[in-house]
Amino acid sequence: MAQWNQLQQLETRYLEQLYHLYSDSFPMELRQFLAPWIESQDWAYAANKESHATLVFHNLLGEIDQQYSRFLQENNVLYQHNLRRIKQHLQSKYLEKPMDIARIVARCLWEEQRLLQTATSATQVHTDMEQKMKMLENFGTKFGPQMDYNSLCQCLMCAMGGLLTAMDYVQKNLTDEELADWKRRQQIACIGGPPNICLDRLETWITSLAESQLQIRQQIKKLEELQQKVSYKGDPIIQHRPALEEKIVDLFRNLMKSAFVVERQPCMPMHPDRPLVIKTGVQFTNKVRLLVKFPELNYQLKIKVCSYFVLYYDFTRSRKFNILGTNTKVMNMEESNNGSLSAEFKHLASLIVTEELHLITFETEVYHQGLKIDLETHSLPVVVISNICQMPNAWASILWYNMLTNHPKNVNFFTKPPVGTWDQVAEVLSWQFSSTTKRGLTIEQLTTLAEKLLGPCVNYSGCQITWAKFCKENMAGKGFSFWVWLDNIIDLVKKYILALWNEGYIMGFISKERERAILSPKPPGTFLLRFSESSKEGGITFTWVEKDISGEYFRTSLEPYTKQQLNSMSFADIIMGYKIMDATNILVSPLVYLYPEIPKEEAFGKYCRPEAAPEAEMGGDSTSTIQPYLKTKFICVTP
Repeated sequence: MAQWNQLQQLETRYLEQLYHLYSDSFPMELRQFLAPWIESQDWAYAANKESHATLVFHNLLGEIDQQYSRFLQENNVLYQHNLRRIKQHLQSKYLEKPMDIARIVARCLWEEQRLLQTATSATQVHTDMEQKMKMLENFGTKFGPQMDYNSLCQCLMCAMGGLLTAMDYVQKNLTDEELADWKRRQQIACIGGPPNICLDRLETWITSLAESQLQIRQQIKKLEELQQKVSYKGDPIIQHRPALEEKIVDLFRNLMKSAFVVERQPCMPMHPDRPLVIKTGVQFTNKVRLLVKFPELNYQLKIKVCSYFVLYYDFTRSRKFNILGTNTKVMNMEESNNGSLSAEFKHLASLIVTEELHLITFETEVYHQGLKIDLETHSLPVVVISNICQMPNAWASILWYNMLTNHPKNVNFFTKPPVGTWDQVAEVLSWQFSSTTKRGLTIEQLTTLAEKLLGPCVNYSGCQITWAKFCKENMAGKGFSFWVWLDNIIDLVKKYILALWNEGYIMGFISKERERAILSPKPPGTFLLRFSESSKEGGITFTWVEKDISGEYFRTSLEPYTKQQLNSMSFADIIMGYKIMDATNILVSPLVYLYPEIPKEEAFGKYCRPEAAPEAEMGGDSTSTIQPYLKTKFICVTP
């Protein structure tokens, strides 16, 4: 039987897990329409070989066309519409990146197989145990203790022991691998990396496992009833039942403890791109969630926020941290968009502290089926600042910590900060741009930054960078650190030149040697845009090619424009209106082509502010009018 047909016959709880596998990236409708063909392709091979991925992708589009023709003949307007929409989406998203869709489909098929194996194994074991339980009950009421009954007890105890071992394995896989992997992805997302996937699928898996554990616990309790009916010397149930019950309770307790997580890390709403930095007197929000979704727990769990933060520099001390407003809240399913069991907190920090790493802890108690379980989880380390000017250094601490460790309580981290490699630092630096703009850093731009940090080198891969070199020590010949300089450039890009950066018009980081090499063969009027290397506050300038009276080419750079200057006029306007005085005292524009050869008007014209339109005629009678003001235009001129 085809895999897709097998999946559709699963129990509801497994179908819920199946639904979470699919999204707009790979719609379930497409999986349904093309099930046999999809299962016949080697998606794993395509995911690692671009030429094969391209072939499979175009074949996929062809299969969609065939299905569309079939629905056209059947006059099925809805399916026609859905297929056309799906095809357009796939073409727009994956035409240039066919390996991406191959990876997604391969992952979905693998998850399907694992789901089938889990469901089949669980069903077989539960069916087997239920049969044996019924047989035991019959033996106990009709036949009393005899050899077959003893053998059956031995067999049942062995089956239960095997099931608990299997559950232990599945639980370790979920908590030690899947959940740990999600937490690491959450760390990466906090510092600008790829967005973290949601927890819905993990919640479904963990809830399903918890339900199974409670079912097994009920079956073990039934064995106690059998003991009262039939008991004899050497009874396997008497010997093994207590250990089995202790084991299943331990598994359930540990699963519940692991399932209590911080879904959204502390973040100030005014600084969504820099979570884990909170300012005293300013509201921050965070959200906790229990990944065991039992409806009976709705409005039953009271979450308390601990007001003591652990100081990472000295783990022997703790500091009381005042949180204004309520520090308790009840978890409920109504406040979340997906019906998860969660609670969102909004706090105001009121105590002035220094830039040290702290921990916010959440506690609650679960009472369920006679069990009391204490749950505790904590945020990633946060930095508390008292003034927004501390944000750059605070964010540097968050970057360094989350880049280099996934240990939740690395108490010695900043007593002796570990070194990072250039490969790690380069990726994080690129994320600082890509997370808030549409463009990260190119290899060439990163190489320029590596040279500023490490000096000239043939290959920077593997080179080590210390915490001090990154943000504490001043760069050679400068009065500021590398991170202070770069952070101000990031701010400059986001606030003043975002559109130009997104278009790829700003070369930004480029060495003088590289600038000379690429501009030297270009005709006069060719220019490029780069960031200032000498401005602490962040600046941008342009360098262009000129020709002197002897016919020699040379390069000229302008004094950088800073944020203060760009507050009053756009950089596109500056470029379009920039003039210099030539030898005959005539104003001319030295900027003609943006490197390599894009006409200036084509690149920057659409980003210029429109000139003020003439004032409309106004007046009381037909003979009186008010003359419009003369239009003005600001032009930057260099003598």
